[in-house]
Amino acid sequence: MAVPQRVLDIMRSGDVYLCDDEEMLDAQRAQLELLYDFNATRPGEAGRRATLLQRLLGSLGEGSYVEPPLHANWGCNTFIGARFYANFNLTLVDDGVVTIGDDVMIGPNVTIVTTGHPIRPDLRKAPTVTQYSLPVTIGGGVWIGANVTILPGVTIGENSVIGAGSVVTKDIPANVVAYGNPCHVAREIGEHDDVYYWRDRVINAPFEKPEA
Repeated sequence: MAVPQRVLDIMRSGDVYLCDDEEMLDAQRAQLELLYDFNATRPGEAGRRATLLQRLLGSLGEGSYVEPPLHANWGCNTFIGARFYANFNLTLVDDGVVTIGDDVMIGPNVTIVTTGHPIRPDLRKAPTVTQYSLPVTIGGGVWIGANVTILPGVTIGENSVIGAGSVVTKDIPANVVAYGNPCHVAREIGEHDDVYYWRDRVINAPFEKPEA
């Protein structure tokens, strides 16, 4: 079943909302059935795997691949560009919108979180269990290392690299290397990276950058 527009509007509003709406729960169950089927595919079922992923996600660009298992609250709120790759155990807490550009690489055990709960305790107790969802945006060409957590409302600029184990609590600009908890900018991507691929290891033929 398609997720009703009313449900999508509630989740994407940025406001506090009740998360036990019956129509919402029914729609989520249908999405979780698709997710289950995707994760149950065999390695040789590439076509079926791709079809299920297209049905599950909001959009998926050409040449993109997600390694099972994938975990997602919804799937339909995640929009992915072309030539995307995610290693195993990508977790999408995507009650809010997740937008991922072209040529993004994600390491294993990465969690992208759009959703939180109010600090006020009565809004986290039955029967008034509420939450809010804020969009996460990841620009084209970004590489996110293993075990990174990205929190609600964060934007990561294009081509940036997020080091393994980082917790990204605020926006990261384009063309930088950032890491840590909380994640912070360590340096810009520059001429050093034209020559060295890791520490003092020189980029070998045929991958050297051509002369300008």
